[in-house]
Amino acid sequence: MKSILALAAVLSLAISGGAFAQQTGESVREPVVVELFTSQGCSSCPPADALLKQLAQRSDIVALALHVDYWDYIGWKDIFASPAYSNRQKGYAQLGGRKMIYTPQMIVMGRQDISGIDGMGIADAIAGYQGEPRPVALDVRREGRELTLSLAPRVDLPDGPITIQIARYIPLQSVEITRGELAGHRIDYANIVNDLQQVALWDGQDATEITVAFEGAQPAAVLVQQGPFGPVLAAAHVN
Repeated sequence: MKSILALAAVLSLAISGGAFAQQTGESVREPVVVELFTSQGCSSCPPADALLKQLAQRSDIVALALHVDYWDYIGWKDIFASPAYSNRQKGYAQLGGRKMIYTPQMIVMGRQDISGIDGMGIADAIAGYQGEPRPVALDVRREGRELTLSLAPRVDLPDGPITIQIARYIPLQSVEITRGELAGHRIDYANIVNDLQQVALWDGQDATEITVAFEGAQPAAVLVQQGPFGPVLAAAHVN
């Protein structure tokens, strides 16, 4: 019952957050990045998938679903899974000193590991990062088949490469699962990452402008991250 109530609280937060900004005329906050590591072969993942679907409706959150492939052996091959996303989850675990990976797991701003069904924990993490200024100012402009990314440090950044990544995603797709632990269920999946590419490296020392190719109508998110698996320094939606 406790987990159900916690999840309900976050679903309410997901709806009310955007409405409050509209009613008060408040400017849109710099978005909080929430990555969900999930699988269609994971029986405990549907509540987290439903939560991410709600979070994806908020303009102040970059919600991304990364489907891992290590549950495929159970009897249902996740049609969205990629070993690259399993490796990303392992990278976060290694950097965070964790010996295990699991689903459903949410990583908030590349820094905080939270169970995907810990509704109150996720709500608290999102609220905490909303009030935190980003270390990097990021502006994204789309012109034709190109994106221009303008970056500027707001603080002295740690040494080491800063990766600029673009995650393309499918906004919503319903899947009927016919085998495995979730056989007989039809589940809606939101913001399903189907391409995650590093497009540039930046030293973080001086303001810079980067132009990258960007074709097609599929939406995306830009992630500016310390190393490949470190803290997210800035992010933006691309529609």
